[in-house]
Amino acid sequence: MYDIRLIEKEVLNDIIPLLQGLNPKMSKTVLEKRLAQMVLQGYQCVGVYDSLKLIGISGLWVLTKYYVGKHIEPDNVYIIPEYQGKGIGKLMMEWIFEYAKNIGCEASELNCYVDNEAGKRFWEQQGYTAIGYHFQKKF
Repeated sequence: MYDIRLIEKEVLNDIIPLLQGLNPKMSKTVLEKRLAQMVLQGYQCVGVYDSLKLIGISGLWVLTKYYVGKHIEPDNVYIIPEYQGKGIGKLMMEWIFEYAKNIGCEASELNCYVDNEAGKRFWEQQGYTAIGYHFQKKF
């Protein structure tokens, strides 16, 4: 079936084409630069493979905050279009939840854009509830 696993740091740039699918206006150079910075800050990425083909990704942050404790944050979740709607996202999230429990996480949190109705439905199906707003201020 599908192979789901953490992507090794040495081949992490393999996710760039999928990130470009998620962020089509962002240049490859910017994505590569930011990915390198993120790895230094503890970023991990889980990949879903169909044979040797990378078909889905989710970035992972493991954080501890006062109000929730140690938790995992899926980030930039993307399944390539020809594989969407086949339950792969659900399989990937099940893998992430099991991984999180194994490393001692108490919960999972994530961000979803307010205009992403399909994303909101997906996250609710995975058991998430909206608890607040995500604000941003650019400098």
